[in-house]
Amino acid sequence: MSKFILPTLAALAATGLAASPAFADEPDDKEEPKEITKGEEELAKLLKGRVAGEPVRCIRNYPTQRLQIIDKTAYVYGRGRTIYVQRTKHPEDIDDDDILVLRTTTGSRLCRLENLTTVDRYSGFFTGAVFFEEFVPYTRVEDEAEG
Repeated sequence: MSKFILPTLAALAATGLAASPAFADEPDDKEEPKEITKGEEELAKLLKGRVAGEPVRCIRNYPTQRLQIIDKTAYVYGRGRTIYVQRTKHPEDIDDDDILVLRTTTGSRLCRLENLTTVDRYSGFFTGAVFFEEFVPYTRVEDEAEG
């Protein structure tokens, strides 16, 4: 910082003006609403009629298990009554033109913090690394009229 700015900030702090929102380091309490993306809309359709459960560290990963990639949003594993949503540490990097390459060290389980990379679907070139978070299970809710 410039030697002229420091005395000015000190003077503002002494008068209490530095605590005003214009000078505060903390973000405003008012967060702007998030824009609903195409990926979020697609995920919402998949999750319709399902309820989120407690996040889990690992899921079973069978070769026949379905994987759906929702661009810039999430990976969705499984089919049937329960599906698992993996948003990753950086969901904005999820690209449905990429292929997820798994090098699992846990056998038939897929866990958070696995060594995952992506390659371009068409060229086969490396496109990035993936860092999984916990998996969130979504289970289909039975209608009371049915049961």
